[in-house]
This record gives sequence, structure tokens and C-alpha cells, in this order.
Amino acid sequence: MQFKPAVTALVTAVALASLLSGCKEEEAAPAAQAPQVGVVTLQAQAFTLTSELPGRTTAYRIAEVRPQVNGIILKRLFKEGAEVKEGQQLYQIDPAVYQATLKSAEANLQSTKSISDRYKQLVTEQAVSRQEYDTALANRLQSEASLQTAQINVRYTKVLAPLTGRIGRSNVTEGALVNNGQVDAMAVIQQLDPIYVDVTQSSVELLELRRELESGRLQKAGENAAMVKLTLEDGSEYKRQGKLEFSEVSVDEATGSVTLRAVFPNPDHTLLPGMFVHAQLQAGVNAAAILAPQQGVTRDLKGSPTALVVGPDNKVELRQLKASRTVGSQWLIEDGLKAGDRLITEGLQYVKPGVEVKVSEATNVAAKNPAPAQATDKAAGGKGE
Repeated sequence: MQFKPAVTALVTAVALASLLSGCKEEEAAPAAQAPQVGVVTLQAQAFTLTSELPGRTTAYRIAEVRPQVNGIILKRLFKEGAEVKEGQQLYQIDPAVYQATLKSAEANLQSTKSISDRYKQLVTEQAVSRQEYDTALANRLQSEASLQTAQINVRYTKVLAPLTGRIGRSNVTEGALVNNGQVDAMAVIQQLDPIYVDVTQSSVELLELRRELESGRLQKAGENAAMVKLTLEDGSEYKRQGKLEFSEVSVDEATGSVTLRAVFPNPDHTLLPGMFVHAQLQAGVNAAAILAPQQGVTRDLKGSPTALVVGPDNKVELRQLKASRTVGSQWLIEDGLKAGDRLITEGLQYVKPGVEVKVSEATNVAAKNPAPAQATDKAAGGKGE
């Protein structure tokens, strides 16, 4: 029993040494450092909003060539698929019967003209009655009308192009019988320069655009508001600009869309009727748009766009965004961010709302990232609530 005080003192000394050692380790442990993030300071900037709409090309003018007299086709005088000029002869219908009718009408006119001239002199001498002279004069006028009709029919045996354009395939051949008023066209001519492009726009988008213009959020694009650009089926851009002609005054009940028509110069005939295209129409100008780099915009579990920004106290804040469309490598922000906000684009995985951070300029975004001259109005994801 005389050893117990010594054992107790030894245990106490060991425990005290361990406690002191733990305190020294805690004092030696470095304090946790604030995470480093890269930010982009947002600036308001102006850009032109462009609506991209699907559409199809349509010939500027179309003429279906039909015969105006009956007869047999003697010749076809054009090359299928070629360019024809207004007034150019396309077909020759057998004119023999109509030429004979013309000669008969000329002879009949000569006869009635002689009688009316003779009666005109005799009626002044009261050698014939006024009634006989009036009848002779009427016969002469009728003969003149018959002659005119015969001349027209002879002219109609030459089937002429009603307009300048490209003619398609011929639906009749030499020896075929054609009739005045027949349903089937002999050929079709289409004027391709200029050419129409008919596009459709949702009536909902049209109403939204009008509201934004009325509220002042968008301004009219100016003198070039009616100018239209075109993207072809293969993704290439048509090198000539078009001009908006008009919009329909009613909404298609089946599709809920409005048809807009633009006209484009087409001297090389690059555009052919029926081609599917995309047209870019200048809708308006937003003078103070907020464009955020896509690297700084994420989505929550509901799919709504969100962003992390650094507040004045260098603490992270979560923002719910309303981002309607993309503009190149950026999002067009309608609500949730403003000019001067420091948007985090680097180090997002290391921070959360409320954490204090160290701030530096982002390196994953170009130093100069101006808004493009035009922004395409496309569906680019859901809108945040």
C-alpha cells in the first residue's frame, strides 16, 4: 500500500503532459483559409434582338400557260427549264382554220363597207330610207367586230409567255390537241428574281414582342427594322438581305401562328420555290441588356437557372434568374442580375451561399466579352420563376 501515492503521481504527470501536448498541436494548426473564386463584373450593354423563324420560299409570280383557241400543237419553241422572256412565243397552234376565218371576215367587211358608203350618199339624196342606211352601217360595224375577233384568234395560235421567268416542263407535245379553257396547263412559268420567303411566327411571341416595345424594354431597331437575313438548308448564310413585305392580318387557327412575307433578290437563282429556310428578322434593341457568361449560370433541382454572386462583404449570394435565351456564349438575363454584380464563373464547386471568399478576375471567360451586334430570339431553355 505504500506504493499507491507514487503510482497516482505518475498517472497524473502523464495525463498533464498529454493535455499540454494537445494544446500545443491546436495552437500550431493553421486557421482555415477563405476559398478563391474567379468573378466577372457584369455590365449593361445594347444589342439588337433578332427573331429566327422557319419558312419556305415561294415564286414571286406564277403563270400557268393555257391555250385560248382550240387546235393541234405544231411546234414547241422553248427549252424546258430555261429562262423565257415576256412575249416570247412558246407554242404554235395550227392556224389554218383561223386564217381562213380571217380572210372571210376581211371579205365580209369589204362588202358591208361598200354598201354603207354608198347608202350614206344616197340617204342625203333621199334615194334610200334612213332605216336602210342604219342597217347597212350596223352590218359594217358587225363585220369590223368579226374581223377583229378573227385577227385575235390568229394571234392566239401563237402561245406567248405572259411574264419573264423560268419555265418548267411541257405538259403537251407536238400533235397534241388543246382546247380553250382546259383545266391542265400547258406549262408553268415562275418568276424567281426576286423571290418570296414566307415565315411563321407564334402569335404568343408576337404579343410578347409588342408588350416589350410598348413598355420600353425594347426599342425599335430603326431604319433596318424590316431587313431580313436568311440561312439555307445546308446551314450556309444567303449573301443577300431581304426586306419584310407584310404580315397576315389573321392567325392560323390550326397552328396559332401568323405568316410574315419577305422578298429577297435572287439574280443567281440560288433560291428555288419550296426550299426550307430560316429567316432572321430584327425585332428590337435592348439598350441595357445584362448578358451573363454561361459558365456562371447553373440550374437547380427544379431546372430553374441560378447563379452565385459575390456581395459587397465578399460573401456568396444565391440568385434565382430569369434567362430566356442564349446570345452566343452568354445568357440574356431578364431578371436576377444587374449591372455591377460580380458573377462567380470559377471555383463554383468549392463555395456555397453565405461563405466568405477571396475574389480575383475569372480566367475561364474572355477578358473582353462584348455582346454581339444581334441576338437570336430562340427557345434556349426554361425560364426561372
